[in-house]
Amino acid sequence: MIARTFTRESRYDTSAAGNRPAHADMGAVTLRVGNIRPDLGHRRQLHPVSRGHGRDLRPDQRRTPIFFLATWAPGIAAVTLILVRSGWRGLRAFLSRLLLWRCAPVWWLFILAGLPLVFMAGSLIKGGPLLAPLPPEGAGPVLALLGMMLSLGPVEELGWRGLAQPILQRHMAPIWAGALIGMTWGIWHLPAFHLAGVVFEDWAFLPFFIGNVTLAILVTPIFNSARGSLLLPMLFHWQLINPFWPDAQPWDTWILVAVAVAVVWRHRDSLFSPTGAATEVVPPPAAG
Repeated sequence: MIARTFTRESRYDTSAAGNRPAHADMGAVTLRVGNIRPDLGHRRQLHPVSRGHGRDLRPDQRRTPIFFLATWAPGIAAVTLILVRSGWRGLRAFLSRLLLWRCAPVWWLFILAGLPLVFMAGSLIKGGPLLAPLPPEGAGPVLALLGMMLSLGPVEELGWRGLAQPILQRHMAPIWAGALIGMTWGIWHLPAFHLAGVVFEDWAFLPFFIGNVTLAILVTPIFNSARGSLLLPMLFHWQLINPFWPDAQPWDTWILVAVAVAVVWRHRDSLFSPTGAATEVVPPPAAG
């Protein structure tokens, strides 16, 4: 999962051989309607600091079961472990965390408006547009891609924030749990840097890795404010790979790093203390 790591670098090039950004969680997507690439380094070159989930591969590659299985691997692992340990009832309780939406209003504002503004600001700094240019066919294909993205990168969160984060927060302060997940997240993408035909082959791993760690730290106070919600981290991840946001690399990454530093300072008491951190993977049955 910087920002479009958690990624995102989407561009629509109407020419078949248009320039492609380097940034995306899983991909740069080349559609017949144009080249749609999320770069971030996970959106762009930060991991996600930008958008890239699911767009690293050509359409024929993205349709293969292996691609989807690879993207869903963290979520599949989490669901499998919960089924083995807690059964179907435990899995239903785990998924009930998708219904947790209450948190400090500032986090909803950050996810819905702050992240898009980061990409827009980064794009303007480099002389780009406020929104990614649409392909000749209009917004329809982009909306379809946006819907597909919801079934890709956000599903990872079942593993990262659904299982790993609460368990790690039982043993360490939230900031270290987030950083460790971010490092794991980055290393998990490493094999993609050695595959031909994917956007990662043109990227440098280090900025991508830094982006993943930054995004994982940023989402940590959101996760804890929402009492272990799966919904908010999934929406956060989805925004990182939203194909409507412009390519802002590398500025989106550095803006997100600055935002992360400010967030850590503002919430240093809760981030450096395990007190109040969400630690439940399978919530207990409601009393009564």
